[in-house]
Amino acid sequence: MRRPIVVALVAAMFLAGCTTAESLPEGRVDGSAPRPVDARDPADIPTQAGAPAGSCDPRASLRPSGALPGAGRMPAGSTMAQIVKRGRLVVGVDQNNYRFGYRDPKTGNLVGFEIDLAYEIAEAIFGDRNKVQFRTVTTAEREKAIQGGTVDMVIRSMTMNCDRWQRVAFSTEYFSAGQAILVAKGSKITALKDLAGQKVCAATGSTSIRNIAAKAPQALPVSGADALDCLVMLQQNQVAAVSTDDAILAGFAAQDPSTVVLPERFTEEPYGMAMKKESTDLVRFVNGVLEGLRADGTWTRLYNKWLSALGSTPQPPAARYQD
Repeated sequence: MRRPIVVALVAAMFLAGCTTAESLPEGRVDGSAPRPVDARDPADIPTQAGAPAGSCDPRASLRPSGALPGAGRMPAGSTMAQIVKRGRLVVGVDQNNYRFGYRDPKTGNLVGFEIDLAYEIAEAIFGDRNKVQFRTVTTAEREKAIQGGTVDMVIRSMTMNCDRWQRVAFSTEYFSAGQAILVAKGSKITALKDLAGQKVCAATGSTSIRNIAAKAPQALPVSGADALDCLVMLQQNQVAAVSTDDAILAGFAAQDPSTVVLPERFTEEPYGMAMKKESTDLVRFVNGVLEGLRADGTWTRLYNKWLSALGSTPQPPAARYQD
């Protein structure tokens, strides 16, 4: 019988101070344990009000405008100059995504692949990587944070798609993921087709919850404010599976060895840094920084530092441009 590790708040990511609970026979749901705050069962499936898939090249961003300006010497009147005047770059990030953006349990500092990418952007703007302020945002808050101006950009495992391009602008792709499924070891669920009649959890406001509704229409979607909440519900036998990007699920499986990521990958999820649609100069600047990170080996170094457990080191995602 599986003995899941119950995650407790932020520290749960690191499996510190955990409790255990006996699992129920497969197919039964534990109604006694409280659900995470803002979890929905059944989930509200977001409608795609914007551009449909296939109506654009979601990976195509804006071409850099020549050589990058020197750090601290941004063009007058530019978005980057405004950031320099403020004295810090404000970036929306995750604090619960192991390896990508999470709190180091020893220091309490945010660390990870996406956190280091934010430091690289700050270095390019200021010449000082520490002039960055991180604001943690949930999956559902990402677009609002950008549009409301509370952050300059979001670097938080955000899939580039034609729908989102209607409301925010993206950099070129910095990581290639794909949606998959996480289950308890020994589960009878072995593929997407087995989700019929089963509760499967994804984050509110994510592409994942919509993909499950579309690709497994007989499944019973449940949502959590964060993908980590879905892991908690799996551990508490409140759902039979979690579905989100495979890179995120690999982090969950590393934290809870009683779970496993199924090999089937049924979507493509290219990650881009999201910014205001009006801030085209910032988008072009960031793309220039990313070109440099690909060319000088920094992207590969950061991948090996944080993501080597995912498998052999790939080439950085190639830049695509729409102009």
